[in-house]
Amino acid sequence: MAAALWGVLYGGVEVTWAAAGITVPWKEHASYSPAVQLLLAALAVLAGGACLASTRTLAGPGRAAVKAALIVAIPVFVVGTNGLPIYFVTLVTLSGIESATGLAQVLLNTLGAALVLLAGLSFRRRLRGDCPRCGRPHAGAGDGPLAHPAVSPAPKRTRRAVYLLMCGLLPWAGVKSVWTLGGDALGVSADDWRRTTSVGASGPSKAAAAAGIDVTVLAAMVGVFLLLGLLYAWGQVFPRWTLILSGRRVPRLLPLIPAWLTGIPLTMYGVVLIVMAPLIAVGVLPAIEPSPPFTTSSGITWMVEFGGLAFAGLGIGLVVAARSYAARTHPVCADVTATNRPG
Repeated sequence: MAAALWGVLYGGVEVTWAAAGITVPWKEHASYSPAVQLLLAALAVLAGGACLASTRTLAGPGRAAVKAALIVAIPVFVVGTNGLPIYFVTLVTLSGIESATGLAQVLLNTLGAALVLLAGLSFRRRLRGDCPRCGRPHAGAGDGPLAHPAVSPAPKRTRRAVYLLMCGLLPWAGVKSVWTLGGDALGVSADDWRRTTSVGASGPSKAAAAAGIDVTVLAAMVGVFLLLGLLYAWGQVFPRWTLILSGRRVPRLLPLIPAWLTGIPLTMYGVVLIVMAPLIAVGVLPAIEPSPPFTTSSGITWMVEFGGLAFAGLGIGLVVAARSYAARTHPVCADVTATNRPG
């Protein structure tokens, strides 16, 4: 039902924007055309209807139609979440929102991607004859209490992989830290960096820079904190320093939702930058014209590569850690444990 309501809302917003000629950016210096907005509106309504139909008993053609709608809709709206990390950083740093409609579009895409993915997962479970809620085969309606597994950290192999991916942050964070601490890197002086980034910067951003901390690096540390919570036991049971929450089970979706919603867009954005920078360096793509504070094309190309390693490393790390966390914390309906208990 929630996905169907989202589809109607999304379709209404897109049709209104298209009819009123409201600009909705999808990247810098590029906006959605009215035709694309109407196409997205139709796809959202179709996806919402498919999600609603997926909860019912369907014949072969109906199941095929629902599958086709979900297969088309999910990638479209997942790709539409691509700008979410950028907006998150601007909101956290109080830097101001460049486009309210752009932010609304990304949030609508994010909400839709989450709802359609969940509906698709439940639909797949039904087709396999499993419980749509817990994913395990058992008798009963599947609306009783849930049994949670014991608290456990991620396997060593998963932790090592995530630590390796986190190393992708080092070149990007290192260069930015050099600038904020007064050093020069990639042909950019600390003074030029401060002068450029101080334009339109908020009070918190300036205060962090004065302390030698780049605010975007600080935002990345929030992602690292989330990563560690996904890997270790304190991400499943609130630790002592959370005071009144200490000892309580962490709601499973509390870390998983932000991990998926930021991990997937960061991965897509980072991979694009990683591929783009070498192509620019060898001349396949045109060189990036340097803009302040950068003085050379090579300097800005290196920063693009460093940014790609940081975003993709953090994004893939979040996806890998979230996958492990989801498997380790996956609850099952109490009927399953009762059925499997030795008699």
